[in-house]
Amino acid sequence: MSTVAEAAEARAAAKGGPEALTFAKALTTAMADAMRADANVVVFGEDVGTLGGVFRITDGLQKEFGAARCFDTPLAESGIAGMSLGMAMNGLRPVIEMQFDAFAYPAFEQIASHIAKMHNRTRGAVRLPIVIRIPFAGGIGGVEHHCDSSEAYYAHTPGLKVFAPATVTDAYRMLREAIASDDPVVFMEPKKLYWSKDLVDLDALRSEFDGRDSAHDGARRLSADGAAAVARPGTDATLIAYGPTVSTALAAAEAAAAEGRSVEVVDVRTIVPFDDETVCASVRKTGRAVVVAEAAGFASVASEIVARVQERCFHSLAAPVRRVTGFDIPFPPPKLEHYYLPSVDRILDALDDLQWED
Repeated sequence: MSTVAEAAEARAAAKGGPEALTFAKALTTAMADAMRADANVVVFGEDVGTLGGVFRITDGLQKEFGAARCFDTPLAESGIAGMSLGMAMNGLRPVIEMQFDAFAYPAFEQIASHIAKMHNRTRGAVRLPIVIRIPFAGGIGGVEHHCDSSEAYYAHTPGLKVFAPATVTDAYRMLREAIASDDPVVFMEPKKLYWSKDLVDLDALRSEFDGRDSAHDGARRLSADGAAAVARPGTDATLIAYGPTVSTALAAAEAAAAEGRSVEVVDVRTIVPFDDETVCASVRKTGRAVVVAEAAGFASVASEIVARVQERCFHSLAAPVRRVTGFDIPFPPPKLEHYYLPSVDRILDALDDLQWED
């Protein structure tokens, strides 16, 4: 052990308590635990088997569960989505990986026209327990087609749930919930968070999923499906964020505290279903709000959040709701992405614009 902290983590892990876990490992563990609990859970996509995924999120799954339950597919995203549809209709619970956000677009017709609509089209006779894992957003120095924020397309499509975890704990819990859901879930994984690390009590998390009479009923009773979280309490303004921008919002709230402002941070967690109650309770308390998201601002999830807050909290607002988002341009080259991505300085500027009294 190179540090005292690492030694403490090792002792805690040996006792079965909290252990240091990366965001990526939390996702891997969630899939492995779900596959152990239910033989109908299968994982497939481009390079997810032998290689373990381009980000190694499926590393070790084929070795443990075999090539029949974790396998590689041709480079055909539409085919991957279409195959998951047929498998789900016949009793399996597919977890599919789109290798990068923008590479999922060829599958969008299958997702929007069939996966999202089959339950309604069959008057409730057919459920599609499909998880569509999509590494998304920037912050890794990736090039075009590798750093899109495509959540608005899926959020605008009725019939889909859209999850965007921001913490290691939620990476595990929300993926387990997504796999347990009988509805299709688009699971947006912030690429820049894959290597983030936190102490997690896996035994406690696993116990939330033990002894469920049915996977669907268990998912409904858990906390993250349709429930936002207050990541940092505050009284003067609310920052609303999800996925990759939650950590940026928390850093901005810390910087604002040094300037004497108490800023609350709300982690949306699930874009669909959206938790109006938690978000609006925070805004009514603080009277000011800024929405932070990496995606381009026009016709975005951030736009929808602003509209919902403005409609529901109008009489509590001391200033118009602001947005800090990516710009309305294609994702820039790696050396320019820091200009594009929401930053602490841009968030602080938006907070300064909320009509504070002298």
